[in-house]
Amino acid sequence: MTSDIPPCREEVALPASDIFVSPIGEAKTQGQGRSAWTPFPSRLEYTVYGPNAHPNGFTALGDEWNDLLARACFDTLFLSHEWQTTWWQQLGEGDLWILAFRQQGSGRLVGIAPFYRILHQAGPWAGAHVLHLVGCTEVSDYLDLIVEAGQEEAVYESLCHWLHGPDAPEWDLVDLCNLPEVSLSHQSLPAMARGAGHRVEVTQEDVAPYIPLPARYEEYLTERVEKKQRHEIRRKQRRAEREATVGFYLVGPEHDLQREMDDFIALQQMSRPDKEEFMTPEMQRFFRSLARRMADTGCLRLAFLTLNGVKAATYLSFEYKGHLLLYNSGYDTEQFAHLSPGWVLLAYLIQHAIAEGLKVFDFLQGDEAYKYRFGGQDYKVMRTVIYNQ
Repeated sequence: MTSDIPPCREEVALPASDIFVSPIGEAKTQGQGRSAWTPFPSRLEYTVYGPNAHPNGFTALGDEWNDLLARACFDTLFLSHEWQTTWWQQLGEGDLWILAFRQQGSGRLVGIAPFYRILHQAGPWAGAHVLHLVGCTEVSDYLDLIVEAGQEEAVYESLCHWLHGPDAPEWDLVDLCNLPEVSLSHQSLPAMARGAGHRVEVTQEDVAPYIPLPARYEEYLTERVEKKQRHEIRRKQRRAEREATVGFYLVGPEHDLQREMDDFIALQQMSRPDKEEFMTPEMQRFFRSLARRMADTGCLRLAFLTLNGVKAATYLSFEYKGHLLLYNSGYDTEQFAHLSPGWVLLAYLIQHAIAEGLKVFDFLQGDEAYKYRFGGQDYKVMRTVIYNQ
């Protein structure tokens, strides 16, 4: 193991390729310095949408993307076509390389590998050409190759086949960040790559606490929250309701989303210095674009707590297939800090998720103490790095 893995994003675009369709067969070793091993044969046909492909892989695979995701062992909003394309449009850099893996004969899509390639300019990977998963920054909490359950081995073999074939770009590392605990990309794929002579690092990147939601809010408080914290949640709710006129609402079609996002960003920047630093103009554009896209798909859950008619706290969340994903937050640290508006809004949001019949309340990445006070239990987030040496 090593601790010198850098953050997932750096700079600089690299040169190009077009669309390649590769039949079953043996790949050729490409480039000086590439490890001398016989690549796996490809049991699948694959199409490579390189940087000069028209249409690109997102457009060409748009009608099939989410259907494949629904057949994967881990179906998450962060791998959806809507999320991936929004991320790429707003934050993407370098060369886009998307591979589509299909069964021979039937043409059934069984895998998508969405990569972008950059040349790192600084840090421990300085000078290295790295293939990152699209979305590989702190703003995409779960990522992976998108593979139909049961087809992982065939897709991994075909990916290795491409990496050592004549239509792959020069690469030094493949970085699979933010892998969910259940992913075989940190279980089966590393053994396969090591068997082929590669150095592979698998690390636990973070945790993503979550709450399995019961049928009733009182049941949640009794069974998921420790007695002391249960008392604290109730105490803070009662105090806010006693000392102010409390309002809770989710942004809907009747609201002006642009203005609501203005208020979200203002509260987010107010809540902590590091959050203000994080919310750069570039990141603001991403959040605004993402909110609009998620509203169009029906996934957006932007919540506000008002105290005496003034917005005091906010949570930007997404609802996806029975899960509420708690993505970002903000609260007034001055006027209403003594009423704990963040805690109060979180309690209302959990109560709302239970009333809606959702099954999981996902706090996403980070081990902040409040997540455990509200009953969160850890879910591992992993990372696999394959070195071409």
